[in-house]
Amino acid sequence: MHRGTQEGAMASRLLYRLRHAFAGDSPGEAAAARPEAEQFPESSELEDDDAEGLSSRLSGTLSFTSAEDDEDDEDEDDEETGPDPLPPGDGTSGEDAERSPPPDGQRGSQLLARQLQDFWKKSRNTLAPQRLLFEVTSATVVKDPPSKYVLYTLAVIGPGPPDRQPAQISRRYSDFERLHRNLQRQFRGPMAAISFPRKRLRRNFTAETIARRSRAFEQFLGHLQAVPELRHAPDLQDFFVLPELRRAQSLTCTGLYREALALWANAWQLQAQLGTPSGPDRPLLTLAGLAVCHQELENPGEARACCEKALQLLGDKSLHPLLAPFLEAHVRLSWHLGLDKRQSEARLQALQEAGLTPTPPPSLKELLIKEVLD
Repeated sequence: MHRGTQEGAMASRLLYRLRHAFAGDSPGEAAAARPEAEQFPESSELEDDDAEGLSSRLSGTLSFTSAEDDEDDEDEDDEETGPDPLPPGDGTSGEDAERSPPPDGQRGSQLLARQLQDFWKKSRNTLAPQRLLFEVTSATVVKDPPSKYVLYTLAVIGPGPPDRQPAQISRRYSDFERLHRNLQRQFRGPMAAISFPRKRLRRNFTAETIARRSRAFEQFLGHLQAVPELRHAPDLQDFFVLPELRRAQSLTCTGLYREALALWANAWQLQAQLGTPSGPDRPLLTLAGLAVCHQELENPGEARACCEKALQLLGDKSLHPLLAPFLEAHVRLSWHLGLDKRQSEARLQALQEAGLTPTPPPSLKELLIKEVLD
């Protein structure tokens, strides 16, 4: 099969799924009309004869490196001694990661993203709710002796300019399994018809298994997003945003501002695309991280814009612990840029005179270091 044909098949399949989403074929809507077993006719574990799906997966946008045959019988993520460690960096680096992202796969992914974003743009005026689309763009076999696992990188595709890069997350099987288990415990009814790829005792690292699980994870997240009760669940929000925020906070506190900036920006985009609160103060903490990194990287204009956005979100919340630090940063950055700082300066002085914040107030970086993300 030629590469152009493969990319076209992949795009056609995903656009077909997206059109069904706009048509309102959601699990919740189907529940009233069909038995639970028929709500999601597409199995999370593909059948062995699904040649079209597998061929698109193996040579289209998904790229990965399979492990050696003599290691296929390792049971991925079955033996865990504690919480899963966060992947190093943004999940796409590390000496123990084996990968081979071919240029053809990258071009296919970019082509697919453009096609899907064009479809979003044409569908803005429809009455059907706009939903996110999830696409596994790479799968990396990570060796961390004595364990080994597959790290799946997913693009989160939604409405936006065609040239905007999709937000990304990198998760392993145990992350998906934990999310599934927590949601099952809290939402037995809505979760009853949502399937999840089963564990295997052998061949966890073959190309076929990785391809099937990749599509299963896409379907799993798509089904969760289609049910309002699940879409707003805190556990689902944590799954998308919390690992990125924790890693970004850690990098910021250790002075790796350029690496942290990319994670803060990705976390901000994820929260914007999800469209639901990911925590009471997480958007503000994300803006604080962006402001600190921009300031340390000598981008005062960008840092000031982040402060202004945060002050808009805070409104008149005079007791919020982040208000004074954002005001102080806005005053200092405005002075540096030669811009008007009188309003922020007067507001900060009023807080200090009322005893609501110390003089000087804590900096944004100090608050980021002390903040516990849970």
